[in-house]
Amino acid sequence: MAEPRFLVLRLGSLGDIVHTFPAVAGLRQSFASSEIVWVTHPRWAPLVKSSGLASRVWPMDPRSMPSLRQAISEIRATCWDAAIDYQGLWKSAGLAFLGGIQRRIGFSSETIREFGVPILYTERVHCVTTHIADQNGELSARAGAASGVASFTLWVPNEEDAAMREFLQTLKLERYVVLSPGGGWRSKCWPAERFGELCGRLRQSLGLRCVVNYGPGEDDLAAAVRDASRGAEPVLYSGGLGPLMALLRHAACIVGGDTGPLHLAIALGMPAVGLFGPTDPARNGPYRTKDIVLRAPGAVRTHNRVDETHPSMLQLEVADVFEAVCRRLGMTQ
Repeated sequence: MAEPRFLVLRLGSLGDIVHTFPAVAGLRQSFASSEIVWVTHPRWAPLVKSSGLASRVWPMDPRSMPSLRQAISEIRATCWDAAIDYQGLWKSAGLAFLGGIQRRIGFSSETIREFGVPILYTERVHCVTTHIADQNGELSARAGAASGVASFTLWVPNEEDAAMREFLQTLKLERYVVLSPGGGWRSKCWPAERFGELCGRLRQSLGLRCVVNYGPGEDDLAAAVRDASRGAEPVLYSGGLGPLMALLRHAACIVGGDTGPLHLAIALGMPAVGLFGPTDPARNGPYRTKDIVLRAPGAVRTHNRVDETHPSMLQLEVADVFEAVCRRLGMTQ
């Protein structure tokens, strides 16, 4: 009997893809010889490839009509046993539907944010678990995986790792903490000024310099961290995905909110301190690790994406975060 062929749909973003890896690993564990084709945004194709879970990775930009047409054409040209939509959006569910795949597995309306999407699925999974990685695993289990989730390993390209080692040597950075002050929406971010204060305390008390990782449009955050660091000389860093993976892999620890770099660092096995407020760590936090999560008592989950810092993030004090970093590193103050 031929092994089943699966189409996996998870276009983005960084943290969400990381939280999809355990579920696809569960699928791969049960169907070791099956073809698993993963459709993702071109920006994240190298990340998906680094997991080694997919037989093939199809980059697809949903904002490009030629890219969309090509993806649908390629899907239609192949015989599939099932499509699994781990994203749960119209743009992902529509690919499997327009591609003519007969069995389409996705979340029920209780889990999906975009109204009406489940109508495009032939099988709708009502999730009983809390963490998004486990919810993704429920989709894999519906597709036939004996275990919905499994462990996985991310590989950093040798050339990227070597280049990062050289970069760190030029800065004389042997042991450092990565700070990730940005995020998809500012309301879930800890204030940059507090990251700066933390940077100063780590340098003064522990002798650890910080690398401030920031993305496009976050130059102001990185500058604010530096200006508030009291001369701690943090390194401001903005690079591509491969170099970021290498930077994180060699870090002593990462401190960040519910953002992609935090989840990526955890997937790479790096110690982490997560700062949460409007997003619930029970659903989006570090998955099955010993990492430390700080969240203000009574914080309520909300996805109101505004530029103003959420009040629950303001309740997290620098002293508490510093203590958590010391604890995660097994160091005394």
